[in-house]
Amino acid sequence: MQLLTSTINLHNSKLFFSKEELKKILNCYSLGVSRGNWKDYAIHFSNHKASFYIFKHSLAHPDCILTKSKKYKKNIFLYNLQFKNKNKSKFTKIDDLIVMLRRSELKIIY
Repeated sequence: MQLLTSTINLHNSKLFFSKEELKKILNCYSLGVSRGNWKDYAIHFSNHKASFYIFKHSLAHPDCILTKSKKYKKNIFLYNLQFKNKNKSKFTKIDDLIVMLRRSELKIIY
C-alpha cells in the first residue's frame, strides 16, 4: 500500500492579482458594463505576469489588457495598460492604472 502525504507547496510560481487589486479592476469593469461598453472579461496567469482582458464582444479581440508584472531581482510590481492596441506607459501603482483606464473608457463613443 502506498502512503499519500500532504505536502504544501509554499513557493507558487505563478503571479496573481491581490484581492484589493482585483476588487479595483472589477469595480472599473462593472462601470464599463453598466454603460454598455464592455461585455466579457478573461484572466490569465503565468509565471512572470498576470493579465486581465476586457472584451467588447465575446468573440472579438480584447479592447483592453491590464498586465501586472514583477521586476526581476526586486519586489517591485509594474502595471501596464494596453488600450485599443496602443500601449500606455507603465505604472507602479494600480490606482494610477485605474485612473487612466477610467479616462480612456469615458472617451469611447460607439
